[in-house]
Amino acid sequence: MKNILITGGAGFIGSNFIHYYIKKHDDWTIVNLDALTYAGNLENLSAIESHPRYHFVKGDINDEKLVTSLFMEHHFDAVVHFAAESHVDRSISGPDKFIITNVLGTHTLLKVAKKAWEKGTGDRKQETEDSGQGTQKRFIHISTDEVYGTLGATGKFTEQTPLSPNSPYSASKAGSDLLVRSYFETFGFPGIITRCSNNYGPYQFPEKLIPLMIANALHDKPLPVYGDGKNVRDWLFVEDHCSAIDTVLFNGKCGQVYNIGGNNEKHNIDIVKLILNAMDKSEELITFVKDRLGHDRRYAIDSSKIQKEQEWKPSVTFEEGIKRTIGWYLDNRKWWEKLYKKG
Repeated sequence: MKNILITGGAGFIGSNFIHYYIKKHDDWTIVNLDALTYAGNLENLSAIESHPRYHFVKGDINDEKLVTSLFMEHHFDAVVHFAAESHVDRSISGPDKFIITNVLGTHTLLKVAKKAWEKGTGDRKQETEDSGQGTQKRFIHISTDEVYGTLGATGKFTEQTPLSPNSPYSASKAGSDLLVRSYFETFGFPGIITRCSNNYGPYQFPEKLIPLMIANALHDKPLPVYGDGKNVRDWLFVEDHCSAIDTVLFNGKCGQVYNIGGNNEKHNIDIVKLILNAMDKSEELITFVKDRLGHDRRYAIDSSKIQKEQEWKPSVTFEEGIKRTIGWYLDNRKWWEKLYKKG
């Protein structure tokens, strides 16, 4: 039996990954470390809370003593690091939390994992070349395409695109990415960075675009759209993201960056109209609002590296994924109503 630490596992992507992982791997025990901030919700994991291979620990990734005790108790073979402050608007109004969690928290995890694993990390070159089915430790750092900044009308982000973050959120994620990279380059630490495009699907906190539009439409409230609504995002269904992380965890090369995209570029306004039409609501609910400060115009991910090296590709079309997402929010109003009101 192997042990994996998942940070931020009560959040949107983290909880989906835990559901995915516990079904797929019956020889791994999961420890979920989450501080349960506003976006963390244990109800996401109620179906498995009593599972013998799942354990929840409430705590902050900046608590070095706690993190160290968990490594000593469980002897983790891998870490998948989701825990982060992730909402751009909140980073503009209050950047401090983003630096503390995303940069300092990541560094705490790196320090503790390095100390716990240093006897087995081995030579950096050997680790880089070894991609053999989880035969060594792995630290998967979940990042975002927002660290690359913004694109013009053409082109896509590759793993070689220079980092050019435009918000305190994306800057804090870029900082944590560079820490992971530095630990690999300096210490031979078995870190891998993944950068994904916009995720959507079940359990997403109703402040992000798709769940907010669904929730507002259900309440017949105005649907706020920044600027002219022509900002472009590449949309990735969360289950596809989980399968990509799983692939990288077992087969990815240490020290590498892997872009993960859904190949679904959409204008924000088109997403909003699609949701309204699917829910039989009037487009008159759309309300254009003043654009967000530092709002990136377009993101697009080139995920050819992970597709070629790891033979991974997204399996859920946007049409199928958005239908499943809307259906989930309609069927689970009790889950998100209180979060919607609180948020």
